[in-house]
Amino acid sequence: MSLSTDHPPASRITAGDRPIRELNREVRAALAAGGAVELVSPGARHNLGVALLTPGTLHIRGSAGYYCAGMNDGATVDIDGSAGWGLAEGMLSGLVRVAGNAGNGAAASIRGGTVVVRGDCAARAGIAMKGGALLIGGAAGYMTGFMMQKGIIAIAGDAGDALADSMYEGVIFVGGDITSLGNDAVIEEPTPDDAAWLAESFATHGLTAPAAWRKVVSGRRLWTFAKHDLETWRAAL
Repeated sequence: MSLSTDHPPASRITAGDRPIRELNREVRAALAAGGAVELVSPGARHNLGVALLTPGTLHIRGSAGYYCAGMNDGATVDIDGSAGWGLAEGMLSGLVRVAGNAGNGAAASIRGGTVVVRGDCAARAGIAMKGGALLIGGAAGYMTGFMMQKGIIAIAGDAGDALADSMYEGVIFVGGDITSLGNDAVIEEPTPDDAAWLAESFATHGLTAPAAWRKVVSGRRLWTFAKHDLETWRAAL
């Protein structure tokens, strides 16, 4: 599946077997000059499009390897194929969209922006998130949202084991089955504001929303230590 861009590409860069540092320097320079950048023949290379610090659009025509769009701060990155581990890790702002699936640790530690995966995410999606949003059109693997501090994860499909384990102020929405909740995770009813945000967000990014959502939040038992919660702390550690 190809992800469309709002503007025709101003620059076309062929990745091939060129050094990654050289490619990323060229991408950054093209974005700084204005317009959009099209990266062809990516070959599922690792570290494509990292540390993009200016607005603009990078369209990767194929699959990307590990840590694609890591440390993004303001750019839009569209990936026509799938992405490996660490997609958009440490992102501060911007938009990263994947037409296929994403490997382990998608959107790990992001502080802002939005990550959209139209397919499935593997294990530990959204771990240690500190803000932003991760929208998943398919299923998510085990320990999604582990130690998530803030932000939102919305999973249209099923969620694996230990969902939201040791989560703090993050919120996770699930449309399918939940294999198991992690330590200190509880289910509550979504609010009308939640439903409106989910409907708008999924429609904006062309994702199919489920018929109903469940909302997973922290039970807050791990926010401060209490002796009677010792077993919960042992399990979390």
